Amino acid sequence: MSYKYSCILKNGTVVDPVNQCNAVMDIAVADNKIAGVAEEIDPTLARDCYDVTGKFVLPGIIDLHVHASAWLGGKFGHKMMAFAGVTTALDMSGPVDSVLDIARDYGAGLNLACLQYVRPGHTLKDTNPNKTELEKLLCESLAEGAYGLKILGGHYPLTPEATAETIEVAHQNNAYLAFHAGTLETKSNIDGFHEAIELTRDFPLHLAHINSYCRGEVRPYMVETEEAIEALKQHAIICSESYLSPINGTSAKCSKGVPESQVTAMCLVAGGYPETDKGLEAAIMGGWAQINMESGGRVVLASGEKALKCWRRKETDTTVSFRVNPEIPRLRLASAKKDTGEFVVDCISTDGGGIPRNVTVEMGLALVKLQVLSMEEFAVKTSRNPAEILGLKNKGHLSIGADADISVLDVETHKPVMSLADGEVIMRKGHVCDKASRIITTPAGESNIRAKGLKAYVVDLENTTFYRVK
Repeated sequence: MSYKYSCILKNGTVVDPVNQCNAVMDIAVADNKIAGVAEEIDPTLARDCYDVTGKFVLPGIIDLHVHASAWLGGKFGHKMMAFAGVTTALDMSGPVDSVLDIARDYGAGLNLACLQYVRPGHTLKDTNPNKTELEKLLCESLAEGAYGLKILGGHYPLTPEATAETIEVAHQNNAYLAFHAGTLETKSNIDGFHEAIELTRDFPLHLAHINSYCRGEVRPYMVETEEAIEALKQHAIICSESYLSPINGTSAKCSKGVPESQVTAMCLVAGGYPETDKGLEAAIMGGWAQINMESGGRVVLASGEKALKCWRRKETDTTVSFRVNPEIPRLRLASAKKDTGEFVVDCISTDGGGIPRNVTVEMGLALVKLQVLSMEEFAVKTSRNPAEILGLKNKGHLSIGADADISVLDVETHKPVMSLADGEVIMRKGHVCDKASRIITTPAGESNIRAKGLKAYVVDLENTTFYRVK
């Protein structure tokens, strides 16, 4: 039998700020696109019909900061994102080849873009690369399928001069660039945040996880938070996100008796432990450091003897989390607005994926219940804004002809109950599909993505709102 629609979602409260819709409506999907939004759509016209009465139906959640590689996140990251209601995400470190392999072999039907990491001793020779080396890295990364580059300054810093050069090289090539603030002269704190803004020199930049620079390491954390808000108000060219989880995620790998990541060292000091491998061992046993362990098809947090054995078995090359994010800065950054009514921090992210902190729905809907955010504002920060930043013109809204990316949420339980990506159900009632993810890439990377056996979603960044003044 031939049907007009592949599926219909009936009787949900559709919230779509782009189309100024907040009403009980039906949504029909056909050919992977939104085919109808109306008060009543005949259910007999669809192959599948889902009753979502009492639920909120939003444009698919787009997480602008995740990790889904063998280095960070691991093979369960896609399923963890789908379970959390995400339909599209941006991997924020790579390496690209690993991200693509996991997307193909352990995907969950999501859309995924990836940034290649800029890291001395790995993708670069040292901490002060010249322009030629940076251009070569960018060109090779784009050809591999990357959406751009990510400077891991807070973890593995470059000189300030090389950091500024990386930003300029990305701009000259119309490539996406994200920055975890910090250089050889600053750390991942409010001072590094201010230096990062200076180094942009009004070039477009995605400044990652603003909350992570507001932990009270230099000044009281609310003083740092207000500093960050005022600085972002003055620099509209910067795109930003913050996350709501109390825990962070960083590398637990140690070399020559000390953590390789400066962030890990800072977290140990914050917990009163020496910034050494012995200090990290003590922090794991004491519960301050929580090793990310694979268990039951997902990643969980663990401390104590079991976690210590895992860390040692993997020769320290694991991910570790610390409870370092104060509550009030997270709430303030999620809700702060400019005089125009626009949000200061563009998006809510997780910095999650395979790191177990995919709490955008869980904690974001709590903010809706507390009237810190309206449901329309939640949709703006989790879908419309990230779609515009990434240049995904057919996502972030439920217009006729838009990509059928949809997240269905239960505001009472603070849980996602169903989601569709590219018109297909990828999660329903906690069950996640097993399907290769679709890769968002630039024209330079399309052929390699297809050669990997993956579908490509091609975007020309020159025509996106990343290269704009807000």
